[in-house]
Amino acid sequence: MANLTLFSQIISKLDRSRFNSLVNEKETDKHNKGYNSWTHLVSMLFCQFAKSQSVRDISNGLRSATGNLNHLGVEKAPSKSSISYQNKNRNWELFKAYYFKLLGSLGQQAQFKQVKFRIKSKIFLLDSTTISLCLTLFDWAKYKTAKGAIKLHTLLDYDGNLPAYVNITDGKTADNKGAYDVPLLKGSVIVADRYYNDFALLNIWDSNKVFFVVRHKENIQFKSIKENSLPENRHEHILKDEIIELKGTASKKKYPRCLRRVSVWDEKNQQVIELITNQLTWTANTIGELYKSRWQVEIFFREIKQLLHIKSFIGTSENAVMIQVWTALITILILKFLKAMAKYNWHLSNLVAFIRLNLFVKIDLQSWLDSPFESCEKPLGINQIQGVLF
Repeated sequence: MANLTLFSQIISKLDRSRFNSLVNEKETDKHNKGYNSWTHLVSMLFCQFAKSQSVRDISNGLRSATGNLNHLGVEKAPSKSSISYQNKNRNWELFKAYYFKLLGSLGQQAQFKQVKFRIKSKIFLLDSTTISLCLTLFDWAKYKTAKGAIKLHTLLDYDGNLPAYVNITDGKTADNKGAYDVPLLKGSVIVADRYYNDFALLNIWDSNKVFFVVRHKENIQFKSIKENSLPENRHEHILKDEIIELKGTASKKKYPRCLRRVSVWDEKNQQVIELITNQLTWTANTIGELYKSRWQVEIFFREIKQLLHIKSFIGTSENAVMIQVWTALITILILKFLKAMAKYNWHLSNLVAFIRLNLFVKIDLQSWLDSPFESCEKPLGINQIQGVLF
């Protein structure tokens, strides 16, 4: 039996020295009055793992761990007012920076590597998701006349399905406008839906030696330059493979080079998917499969919305919302790291639920991850149970 709670052992996986470096760099512990940045991080991670619905739940939940807080690096459980005040005032960029520090350590596990494509390019999946908010409470989150929202513009790394970049804007920001600041890695490929069919944006990607696979809009005007031959007796779902150039004056000015257009039949949804790309050498089937992999970013959005505390917020200020979103991303990173550590084939939803039920149980983390269900001992035979009467 372990002497530390499950939550303490999970927190011990975090690199506190890197966190302290960021705290010193951003001076987030200046005038902290006892509720330092590390305690703040632990409190918000507890909020995510326990799915606490209020600052009262966080405060009372940590108080219930009396005697175990020192293993978390926390001197005493924070009060409700302390959590609310620091959520409003402590710089949220500390938690954003720490997410990327952890991504560079926990997120680079060998188990995260997905082998599906033979191409050497790094694959990124680009999309956004909207989180609705009450406009009367979150008046800074502009979206519609009577509705507020924030939008998470996310560049997901195909290996590990973790965000390599997140831009959080108000709900009014268009998908393509939120993608202009996406960091570009030379030789990588970005896969996106039709909402990113912005020729000025695609031209920036192409100029930076980045490949793209984007579903094009129905009203695109183009001229066919060359039609590539289709593979015989295989990949019959490939309907068209051609080289095109744009016809519209405005479009051609934004993107003056040739593009490749690939039409794919989607058997599942009974529809034709039309893609454009600046990659001219890969097979048409690879282009189609790359776009099909874009579904992973939809799965990621579903995971963070269903499994974590991200659809309702414990603070109404923009800073508090940002902190809760970034600590949710830190939590999903930790969960995927734990899943990669385990020998047991966990479903992420089960792992989240089981951790929530056992947060303050004292059990060895690795043993529990490997064998969450201990097998029952073989029952004694009847001859062993029945005593000798005479």
